Amino acid sequence: MTQCSPAELEARLRLHSLPDIGPQRFYKLLKVFSSACSALSAPAAAWQVIGMPQSSIDARRSETVREQALLALRWSEQAQQHVLLHDMSQYPALLKETAGAPPVLFVKGNPAILEQPQIAIVGSRRATRPSLDTAQSFARSLAKGGFAVTSGLALGVDAAAHQGALDVQGVTIAVVGTGLNQVYPARHRSLAQSIVEQGGALVSELALQSAPHASHFPRRNRIISGLSLGVLVVEASPSSGSLITARLAAEQGREVYAIPGSIHAPGARGCHQLIRDGATLIETVGDILESLQGWQLTAPAEQSAVQQSLALHHPLLDLLKVQPLDVDALVDLSELPLSEVLALLTDFEIAGNVSREGSLWLYRNAGQV
Repeated sequence: MTQCSPAELEARLRLHSLPDIGPQRFYKLLKVFSSACSALSAPAAAWQVIGMPQSSIDARRSETVREQALLALRWSEQAQQHVLLHDMSQYPALLKETAGAPPVLFVKGNPAILEQPQIAIVGSRRATRPSLDTAQSFARSLAKGGFAVTSGLALGVDAAAHQGALDVQGVTIAVVGTGLNQVYPARHRSLAQSIVEQGGALVSELALQSAPHASHFPRRNRIISGLSLGVLVVEASPSSGSLITARLAAEQGREVYAIPGSIHAPGARGCHQLIRDGATLIETVGDILESLQGWQLTAPAEQSAVQQSLALHHPLLDLLKVQPLDVDALVDLSELPLSEVLALLTDFEIAGNVSREGSLWLYRNAGQV
């Protein structure tokens, strides 16, 4: 299905607005009655026979449900605001493959970006400064190479990942746990606006006016992982919601990555647990690329040429030409911020100018094997 009649679209939105109708029940109604229009006009007894809850049956013709559907229709008539149904050609293919894929997606921004290869970056809302720098550095490098960076617009690692992509004029996708007429947390309104303005997208399966609720965020997490080729967890406690995202990713057949930390850091324990459970230990962006194999970071040719020219004369590389150094030494000697050193090392590694052995970074010629 590539198009939907106005009547069927409104009927789908009404079904979506009913209480206690999740994806499985939504799809069951379409299968039994062939369309949402037919489902809504079917007698209550027919709904009861197939096990639909009484709350949904009673609400089918309520004014509130009708108003929510009309609100969504009017919302979708505005620029850069879209309603995607699961059987439309614009619906993201990777997400469609997952169990319980949302029957309806609300998208603000560029819906085509949902088909771009994505890496999700998630982690603690109260992440340490080094972890925030790491998330931002990885996001910058992935975005510069052509991946969309996907996260959840939360405080901490999520925000750092979105910002890292924006810093290099890349695209980023925020899957949120509220309706798109809400921004949560409120302090991220400008971040959300920048994501859309720079060609990315805000995504939700929830009704437009939905407020934040604890039950919404696990549902959001399955969309983050379902859209992505892999999920990178930067810092997380054992009780973190990021581990839910990682578990969902594994169930969906996605790659799961985790960055290790100090054994004394509480925020590293969730990542260590993931690694024990089979997640790939990640130290550089190159580790992610190696695991994906079929995907390559390919920056625009003119950008690559400029980067290569700068790399040959960069002070950071001049230091490594003298002797191998660890990150702390590079920060001290170069007098550059840690976040900038990490980002540069990642760029140089992708370009083939440096490699890593243990904690030390070594200079190498770009063509050296």
